[in-house]
Amino acid sequence: MKNGLFDLTGKTAVVIGAASGIGEAVALGCARQGARVVCLDVNEEAARRVVAQATAEGGRSEAGVVDIRDGAAVERAFDEVNTKYGVDIAICTPSINVRKPILKYTDEELSRVLDVNIKGNFNVLRAAGRVMTARKKGSIILFTSVRSQVVEPGQSAYAATKAGIVQLSPPTRSGTTPTPRRASSTAGGAPRSSSGRRYSWRPTRPAM
Repeated sequence: MKNGLFDLTGKTAVVIGAASGIGEAVALGCARQGARVVCLDVNEEAARRVVAQATAEGGRSEAGVVDIRDGAAVERAFDEVNTKYGVDIAICTPSINVRKPILKYTDEELSRVLDVNIKGNFNVLRAAGRVMTARKKGSIILFTSVRSQVVEPGQSAYAATKAGIVQLSPPTRSGTTPTPRRASSTAGGAPRSSSGRRYSWRPTRPAM
């Protein structure tokens, strides 16, 4: 059910990480505001469950698979959605955190955090930016964290990646200007996606 804040009818939103947690809540929220929502995730089965809920509520939604670490796959996903519908909104929510002191980090652990949080978000920003530049409109939203500003023990690597997302987001820094669209980031608290906690999204301002 729509609230009265804004209307996304006629818009297409690509929500990455839509299978659970914050991404699920955002996908359902966009659908409730009238957008066609493409739910992308590494877990297609879970993404289809979110699509089923959105559809049951009267929304328009479909699922697909993408791993944001794979730049070519991200480009293909956006090209496909853009060809079918046009991409008006792109929202990227996935990130990972290996919480431990830097001196105990392994190379593999650091690579995992950087590949998802930095490389993955960069891939989404670049792919969405390309299709939106051609359309001369659109809005890209990346998820950072309060950890980009305030660091707790054992979260230095994660915090550094979230600060990196803040620096990637503004169009003047990402090199996506002067076309008329927005690239921004938003910071939340500490979600517990893996615990099965359900999120609800109450929009406070237009995504477009």
